[in-house]
Amino acid sequence: MSEADRRYMALALSLASRGLGNVWPNPAVGCVIVNEGRIVGRGWTQPGGRPHAERRALDQAGAAAAGATAYVTLEPCAHHGQTPPCSEALIAAGVARVVSAHEDPDPRVAGRGHALLRAAGGTVETGVMEAEARALQAGFLSRITRARPWVALKLATSFDGRIALGNGESQWITSPEARVRVHALRARFDAVLVGGGTARADDPLLTVRSFAPLRPPVRVVAAAHLGLPHGRLAASVPEAPLWLLHGPHAPETERAYWRDLGAEVIEVPERENQLDPEAMLTSLSARGLTRVFCEGGGVFGAALLRAGLVDELIGFTAGVALGGDGRAALGPLRLEHLADAPRFTLQSVETLGGDILHRWRR
Repeated sequence: MSEADRRYMALALSLASRGLGNVWPNPAVGCVIVNEGRIVGRGWTQPGGRPHAERRALDQAGAAAAGATAYVTLEPCAHHGQTPPCSEALIAAGVARVVSAHEDPDPRVAGRGHALLRAAGGTVETGVMEAEARALQAGFLSRITRARPWVALKLATSFDGRIALGNGESQWITSPEARVRVHALRARFDAVLVGGGTARADDPLLTVRSFAPLRPPVRVVAAAHLGLPHGRLAASVPEAPLWLLHGPHAPETERAYWRDLGAEVIEVPERENQLDPEAMLTSLSARGLTRVFCEGGGVFGAALLRAGLVDELIGFTAGVALGGDGRAALGPLRLEHLADAPRFTLQSVETLGGDILHRWRR
């Protein structure tokens, strides 16, 4: 890998990140076209997944794409969908060399895009900044290879891991800067997920309110029997999509109420008298979601951790102590040995206002 290849792929990855939260069920892809050392085209996947990054970059490059090198963060697609394959578009434009970060595991592509480019006489190189590309596309890759979205669990806690006083008071533990960042994070995920207990206790909006996102994240509430308050969440259905996951015993009257408001009501099986966590995520994946931002509550978050379904922890920790009589951030994990505890690897630490933002990956 040359230094130039790495530099242009880094730019393509930066462009690709603009699509996070906006392009599901498609991957967030970036493309940079370079001819004789000059960038002639740039593109990234547009909201809703179309146009693709390559198409945008080719349109910008025009005739200058002939003989150029295209840097793409994922193998160009090879299947006919709503638009023609990007591999064929690159060939038609006369692109001489394609540098891609890695192969697309989607069975409709899976090496066929690279093969088409080579068969047309082009040069194809792969593996440039592959680790960085896979980290960026973790949600898409999870949906294709594991049939479930990437799940990030967010916890905003005191220094001693509490989310509220014993009497339930919790506003505000973290700083205004932290709360603004939470809204920015919501916008970079396809969906915001909470359990029924949080929805009943807080009647949250779960919308992005610090700015107007290009594509509002889907709001998902997992409540086995529904029984949710007919308040702010119900009134806000027109503002952003609302999906309700419920069990087979949820009353039909409740289902009908939410359907009539415009919410999508989704039945999933139960396990051990609660919604089956794996079935929930499989159902969300089948509807196209690739990245889910879970905001609790503690019992629901613990259920996802027990099932091994949390891929990332995002923690906001404030410099305040609430003590043992405060409410714990997580419900019981039912661990018998320390070796059984789910462990994550620290990815980054950032000071934010008076708090610390730390991110961990499994």
